[in-house]
Amino acid sequence: MELSYWEHKSWFSDIDYTVVGSGIVGLSCALHIKKIFPDARVLVLEKGILPQGASTKNAGFACFGSISEILDDLRSHSEDEVMGLVEQRYRGILLLREILGDTALGYQKGGGHELFLYEDKQLYGECLEALGYINKLMNPVFGQNAFERLPNTFGFNKIVNQYITNPNEGSIDTGNMMLSLLGKVHEMGVLVLNSVSVTNYECISDGVKVYTDGFDFKSGKLLIATNGFASGILGNLVKPARAQVLITEPVKDLHIRGTFHLEHGYYYFRSVGNRILLGGGRNLDFKAEETTEFGQTGIVQDRLEYLLEEVILPGKEFQIAHRWSGIMGVGPQKKPVIKQLEDHVYCGVRMGGMGIAIGSIVGKELAEIAQ
Repeated sequence: MELSYWEHKSWFSDIDYTVVGSGIVGLSCALHIKKIFPDARVLVLEKGILPQGASTKNAGFACFGSISEILDDLRSHSEDEVMGLVEQRYRGILLLREILGDTALGYQKGGGHELFLYEDKQLYGECLEALGYINKLMNPVFGQNAFERLPNTFGFNKIVNQYITNPNEGSIDTGNMMLSLLGKVHEMGVLVLNSVSVTNYECISDGVKVYTDGFDFKSGKLLIATNGFASGILGNLVKPARAQVLITEPVKDLHIRGTFHLEHGYYYFRSVGNRILLGGGRNLDFKAEETTEFGQTGIVQDRLEYLLEEVILPGKEFQIAHRWSGIMGVGPQKKPVIKQLEDHVYCGVRMGGMGIAIGSIVGKELAEIAQ
């Protein structure tokens, strides 16, 4: 692709910051750079027509981690690390709400409920036994008990007849969130270009030479916010993790409201008006779902439909309206990677499936280290 003089001068000259990825992290980063340096020229490059990874494809959970997830994390992290992770998610949601406002987010605080299938009675017992300990551990974050037991008021089938609920959790409208973020960065004078893939970069004395699939240009600094697609840069620190999701057509007389988790958080569902959105299942075949390729697999889709028929909507008629997938970034630790890679090059990646909760705060911290 040949750039004209006009194109080069107006779009790619005197760029102070180039952000790769227009998801939650990338747009939040660009927003905070402009707040710190209002006169800086900030360019965001996105390889997709829309944000390509997970930011427009997620389930819209404003969550901090179910009790079984927290118990799992305590097996590989210290108490302070786990409390820090939950606190970061809590502060991240507060920051996102502060930036965009609850109306633009479509934010609803309906609580987050963990369900336990009959075959998971042992796990339920372990969570119940740890309830007091976890509440004490999390009290400094929430200023109250994080979890409580509630009865199965929504009539789910084949589950232990109590949920363990975090009343602080909620849901958002993912599409409105991203449209609002894009509107904010446009107002601040950030240029966002879609369908541009960054293929490589080269550090030079006074900045970075950025190579794309169509042209190259110079930028003062390069900030990588591509999450699950960052494995080519960071290796095993970040691995892609595909999440498969579906949503039903409107279900007659649907009374389910809130957000729900099953099986250590590997399955999750929520109400969207009179529809049920359900996703997860990568634990059925971790290797197959460790991919940057979008798509569905029979083993996962069959399990999702089973959960709809037998657990979530027993005895109700439903039809699937849409199926899709998103690419998350995970790794050996839950903590995101926010660091300088080389002179003038930085990254903020590995959201661990918590992009809504921590994306805005990771973007802010990425902007701050790249000053």
